[in-house]
Amino acid sequence: MSGEYESSLSHYWMPFTANRQFKAAPRLLVSAQGMYYKDAAGNDILDATSGLWCVNAGHCRKEIAQAIAQEAARLDYAPSFQISHPGPFEFASELVKHTPHGLDRVFFTNSGSEAVDTALKIALAYHRARGEGHRTRFIGEEKAYHGVGFGGISVGGIGKNRSQFGAWIPADHLPTTLNYEHNAFSRGEPGWGAHLADNLESILALHDPSTIAGVIVEPVNGSAGVIVHPKGYLRRLREICDRHGLLLIFDEVITGFGRLGAPFAGQFFNVTPDLMTCAKAITNAAVPMGAVFAKTSIYETITSGPDHQIEFFHGYTFSGHPLACAAGRAALEIYLREGLFHRAAEIGEYFEDAVHSLRDISIVRDIRNLGLMAGIELHPRGDEVGRRGYDALVGCFERGVLIRVTGDTIALSPPLIVEKHHIDKIVDIVRQVLRDIK
Repeated sequence: MSGEYESSLSHYWMPFTANRQFKAAPRLLVSAQGMYYKDAAGNDILDATSGLWCVNAGHCRKEIAQAIAQEAARLDYAPSFQISHPGPFEFASELVKHTPHGLDRVFFTNSGSEAVDTALKIALAYHRARGEGHRTRFIGEEKAYHGVGFGGISVGGIGKNRSQFGAWIPADHLPTTLNYEHNAFSRGEPGWGAHLADNLESILALHDPSTIAGVIVEPVNGSAGVIVHPKGYLRRLREICDRHGLLLIFDEVITGFGRLGAPFAGQFFNVTPDLMTCAKAITNAAVPMGAVFAKTSIYETITSGPDHQIEFFHGYTFSGHPLACAAGRAALEIYLREGLFHRAAEIGEYFEDAVHSLRDISIVRDIRNLGLMAGIELHPRGDEVGRRGYDALVGCFERGVLIRVTGDTIALSPPLIVEKHHIDKIVDIVRQVLRDIK
């Protein structure tokens, strides 16, 4: 690492990081362009993770940078309570042209975590406005990640994310659909396991369906290591929710904006939720932003009543921020002009074949993929869970490829502009690293 950075490492408390380990041997990225980062030593680092599932159009797109600069010079900030500016109205109107049918009301946030907590609040407010305020419990999934707000960690199903903090809203969890016996090394949607959705009926029987506000799922569990639900699973959840009057919430913070080969996973799976969250790629990660998309009926139910009264006591200082809206509109234009919403469908088979070529490596336990996302799960080294994953992260970085690891699973989600030669390089480096790991 360049000496100019060495003296500035102590004060920043890094998120989701082994801080002492990192600061002893830091990996600093200092610039980016297209498919590549550049580290502090001047090395090119091929981005196999879209930053953090979010830079779908590649790095430092000049159109987005110019849009941000122009907006910053014209309107740096406008309040969002009782006053606004044209940006969020214009951006929302453009976004809903590409969402699943009926999801045409948009509430802007600043992150996926905020979007999830907002969606949970919308669900509670909706039921209360309908005279069913007793619906206060949510159903999530084991291994699902829904951000780090107290609502998100309550409905989320990753133990480490809540072990230090507890859960703060009533929630139960569907068992994970990950099944090594039936579905190991599946290509795309596994064929076995749609019946696992029927576990929802058992949970409803335990708590009484009239107490349940909604069910929240990731269409693909991303942060837990790319767990792809069985074919038909999401459709069955939709049917059960309809039968009992529950809202179905899709957390599309990772799958939104083309990751699977359609604008949103709801369209890919042909299942429309009642509420949908997004963030990350909404601005191509250039400015923090998130959003909740709601059905018109939900919006109208909550916003009924005297027209001078605030209907929904929730929001953020930076909701619909001018710079975020400018970045988002510029990103959306790129996605549409370059056909990136469907890019994963075009190159997904090549990506699938490439990642599954790693199956013969002895420490590989499972490989899962859909669209332009894949999880390569490694057998843990004895009781050192996560050690092989960390070694893979460091080994790939040192060889010029940025991957993401969660425990002992490598997650790959390259920008949607990825070409075949990039995929070849990513997989070749991963192969070299995994063969060297003990």
